[in-house]
Amino acid sequence: MLWVVTGGTFVISAIVVLTLVYASTPKEATVGERLSHLKDPVTSAPQQPFVETQMKRLREAVVSLGQMLPSAAAGQSAKAQLMMARAGYRSADTILMMRGAKVLSPIVFVALVLLTGAYRYNPFFVVLVAVVVGYLVPETWLVWRIKARRERLRMALPDGLDLLVICVEIGLGLDQSLMKVAEELRIAHPDLSDELNMVTLEMRVGKTRVEALRELARRTGSEDIRKLVAMLIQTERFGTSIAQSLRTHSDELRTRRRQRAEELSAKTSVKMVGPLVFFIFPALMVVILGPAVITLVRQLLPALH
Repeated sequence: MLWVVTGGTFVISAIVVLTLVYASTPKEATVGERLSHLKDPVTSAPQQPFVETQMKRLREAVVSLGQMLPSAAAGQSAKAQLMMARAGYRSADTILMMRGAKVLSPIVFVALVLLTGAYRYNPFFVVLVAVVVGYLVPETWLVWRIKARRERLRMALPDGLDLLVICVEIGLGLDQSLMKVAEELRIAHPDLSDELNMVTLEMRVGKTRVEALRELARRTGSEDIRKLVAMLIQTERFGTSIAQSLRTHSDELRTRRRQRAEELSAKTSVKMVGPLVFFIFPALMVVILGPAVITLVRQLLPALH
């Protein structure tokens, strides 16, 4: 059984390595590039750092591996594209990269198990666990990236709402206000700036404001942004004041943010019970009772003899 697992892993690893080597080999330069170098050999393009070059080649190799795999169904492909967009990756190659990583990661984990000798405990079970863990690592990383980006959007939303209120109150329309807020938040909150830029681009290509805002809520998956979008749609539908609605929503959002902070602070005492019981209290007991136990042993041990 061990020889079968080792042989199969070696064959699969060899195929993947050959694919990566073939995909990462530098392509032939075009005729125009070669002629330009011959014409002006002194002037050349700045060389990229070694690490960035290797990372780019690795990404291209993983994308090439993903292209070799059969494409998923339409529903699964749309769900994967939505998850990548929520994580902040909108390139078409990201789905192929994730597909290739799901194939490459189990092979890497199995190779680590074989190299470290961990398979000796139970060859079938350990290799199976390595395959399952390797397959789940890319998905787990993607979920972690989505949660981290959603948290950054939640933290950036109060500042964005304040700027949006200021822009609306000085006379700008909602479309121009969204564009201005995206420009101002480009450095402080790049994730929210990117999402607002996407909204303005969708409205430029022909989508209505309601459709673009609903797409923003679906694309981010944030509860706070979904409530903001619902408020903006209702404001536009009923013709109420946008500035007043935004100011009220901003106050409510800050109140909810303060309540979250108070909730987290209230949970601190409960979360400290575990470290106190398992780490701090045993050390204190050793420090306090240790000398007394040593003294008792020294006094009672001769009496027992």
